[in-house]
Amino acid sequence: MRRSLFLPSARQTNWLLTVAFLSVGQALYIRYMAIENFNVALACQYDPQAQQTWLCTAFRISILFFNHNVFGWVALAVALLNLWRPSIILTSLALAAAGFGIVLHNADLSALAAGILILSLARPASA
Repeated sequence: MRRSLFLPSARQTNWLLTVAFLSVGQALYIRYMAIENFNVALACQYDPQAQQTWLCTAFRISILFFNHNVFGWVALAVALLNLWRPSIILTSLALAAAGFGIVLHNADLSALAAGILILSLARPASA
């Protein structure tokens, strides 16, 4: 008897689309409104009052994660776990981390994770 492939239902597909759009949208917002915006970047680095905002916190965390390739490594690790044992939760986490990684210049490992995520759709579903 053949086992069915890991195929998300319509509701799960809508969830994955929502996760993908929100993660890529948030990464684009952080990149273009904080990292590449000269005035905000300077304010986050040198103004003590501005350093307490959520945008400056996101700026510092994203720079720290970029320097250590955290987005790419997390996306790759979760995508490999998803390849081994497919589930909608692991797919969501890998998709979000890969979206952040691709937008925030960790594209090498994040693109590999996206490829492995596509390969996980060919794996049998867990019982």
